[in-house]
Amino acid sequence: MRTEGQSPTGESPVPPQPKSDVRVKLVESEEEWSACKALRVRVFVQEQGVPLEEEFDEHDASALHAVALADGRVVGTGRLYRLAPGLHQIGRMAVEPGLRRRGIGGRVLEFLEECARRQGASQVILHAQTYVLAFYLRHGYVAEGKPFMEVGIQHVRMAKPLVAGGRVA
Repeated sequence: MRTEGQSPTGESPVPPQPKSDVRVKLVESEEEWSACKALRVRVFVQEQGVPLEEEFDEHDASALHAVALADGRVVGTGRLYRLAPGLHQIGRMAVEPGLRRRGIGGRVLEFLEECARRQGASQVILHAQTYVLAFYLRHGYVAEGKPFMEVGIQHVRMAKPLVAGGRVA
């Protein structure tokens, strides 16, 4: 699990945070990482039926993991990893069931996009569960191709160009 580092430009990979009751940041401790994993198990394994052995994969070790904290408790998470020069993938986006539709997922997504931008990415992709397609469309993602099955759940590949200073990065 990677939690920090410098971008190719020497800029901090962590974007500044707006004031809010929810703070989004990179995982910085084993306690946060454990809480992140526990949230993923609750959402993906218990709620959605994803097999535990498929929830955690080889990308977890090298990914940047973000957490949304409310009152010191992990209430949202997502991860980011590099696929190729200029191309990063966001995934494992999860929010506590009772706290959904309050902007937490959007904050985590925007945080991870900014981390990708600071690492030199010009585009991010993700595999969106089709029932949350509208969420990603509202955040500027475009569906690419036909829906497909992943871990028994229908997904669609989506992409978003990253803009820096009003231009595509």
